[in-house]
Amino acid sequence: AMDPQQRILLEVAWESIEQAGIVPSSLKGSPTGVFVGVMPNEYGQPLWKWQDETAGFMGTGTSPSVASGRISYLLGLEGPAITIDTACSSSGVAIHQAVRSLRNGETDLALAGGCTVLAGPGMFVDYARKGALSPDGRCRTFADTANGTVWAEGAGVLVLEPLSKAQRLGRRILGVIKGTAVNQDGASNGLTAPSGRAQVKVINQTLKDAGLRPGDVQLVEAHGT
Repeated sequence: AMDPQQRILLEVAWESIEQAGIVPSSLKGSPTGVFVGVMPNEYGQPLWKWQDETAGFMGTGTSPSVASGRISYLLGLEGPAITIDTACSSSGVAIHQAVRSLRNGETDLALAGGCTVLAGPGMFVDYARKGALSPDGRCRTFADTANGTVWAEGAGVLVLEPLSKAQRLGRRILGVIKGTAVNQDGASNGLTAPSGRAQVKVINQTLKDAGLRPGDVQLVEAHGT
């Protein structure tokens, strides 16, 4: 009865902890936070056919909130366990919240990331009917030939902690997050349509938070749609 998104997050979280050079059992009782981005999928719907067999398990097995809570339960983590759904930005916002939690001292270590498993055809059918799904399965970002979005599956978890602590403990540091920011475009040109004005604003907020100028940025990885 467990949503594969929960199972995969457990595996990836464990793997990321080990890759960071941390013994997973050593985190038990620590104020380690878990911040994951997960969107509801269609995995739980067919389970009603077998509700006698899945009784008592389907609720926790398919609840998005348990995606983060199950990691905390398995490892005995006592920091916040938060599941975030902001659609395509869910994992990015999860990382943002983890950084904020570390900065304000709520946690001293954080697991942040997300997982997407497309367990049914519903999303594809819905987006195809409203003309938002690319008919040829290609995402042409920034191109005038762009003809729709493309869905994909994946998972990833980062182990985050203050840089000074990571250096002191001799961690394998893969990167440093200088700044983060999140916003919303409000009543703009559509509920699901991107707003250039809002994107400019959040980029400027991120640069300010990082203490950087636009010219300091050497690589930009953009949202695919």
